[in-house]
Amino acid sequence: MNVGIRELRDGLSRYVAVARDGGEVVVTDHGRAVARLVPYGAPSALEALAARGLVTLAERAKSVLEPPIHTDGAVSDLITEQRR
Repeated sequence: MNVGIRELRDGLSRYVAVARDGGEVVVTDHGRAVARLVPYGAPSALEALAARGLVTLAERAKSVLEPPIHTDGAVSDLITEQRR
């Protein structure tokens, strides 16, 4: 079900009831979808794909920042060493 922002604001209780009952409400702004109102606890799209066996979830998240590398030499020496 699609609903514009103004209509959502005016009838919020009705649309929350739709989500509570398992439905999905797509919120639009000038005809463009901008948000979804879904039941609390509903699986995310990724979780749903994993449940269907279409993707495998990572066992642990990879760190965005790697530990710093300390060296006494120049960075170019490290690069040369790693290329060997």
